[in-house]
Parts: sequence; C-alpha cells; structure tokens
Amino acid sequence: MTRVLLVGLEPETVDYSDPFLPPGMTAEKIHAGLQVALKQMADRGWEAEMCAVKPDATAVPAVERRLAETSYDCVVIGGGVRIPPRNLVLFEALVNAVHRAAPRAAIAFNTRPDDSAESAGRWLPSG
Repeated sequence: MTRVLLVGLEPETVDYSDPFLPPGMTAEKIHAGLQVALKQMADRGWEAEMCAVKPDATAVPAVERRLAETSYDCVVIGGGVRIPPRNLVLFEALVNAVHRAAPRAAIAFNTRPDDSAESAGRWLPSG
C-alpha cells in the first residue's frame, strides 16, 4: 500500500494575519481541507496520515520520530510551512529532515490543505 505523510503546522499555531497566506484562511478551513485531502488519498488507495507540528524547535524531532516509525512513499509539506517567508528556516529544516530520515520518499508541496492529494499524485501512482 502506498503511504503518504502530510506535514504541516498545527492549525491553531498559524498566524492568519500573515499577508503571505491566502486571505480568509482559518484553522477551521485547514481542518476541513485536510479531511478532504485524507478522503481523496483514501479514494486513490493510499494510506495517509497527518503530522502536525508546532513552528518551533520541536518540529524537526517530531517529523524525524514519525519517519523512523513508518516507511512513507511520499511526504507532503504544507503551504503553511513553505509559503510565509518567516518560516523559511523551519521549511529548510523539515525538508532536510525528510531527506535524511526517508531518502526514498518523494517530497511534494501543496498550496492549500485540499490539494495535498494532487500534490502527492504528481509523484505517486494512483492505486
């Protein structure tokens, strides 16, 4: 079975006033979008899991622990980590953690929670 790990910020820790984030984004919209993504991945026959992290020094160890526990075919890193310039160092650290801990996994990037399946689909077979 194809396994996908979605890595993103805990929705309650996101600064929604950041002008680089889509206008009107909220924790509720992120949670709803993630449910859509998980269903889309299940519909493709993939097993998908979330790894929500805080934007602090605990993020990288949390992802490393998760990747040590299970083998994933693709890791999708969310736009909330990738898009705001203030998260650049965190984004780099997470990409490097995935590269070290899961060197065979594809790495994909979404632009919003509900396009995560499409993002992973660029790198994975559909079934």
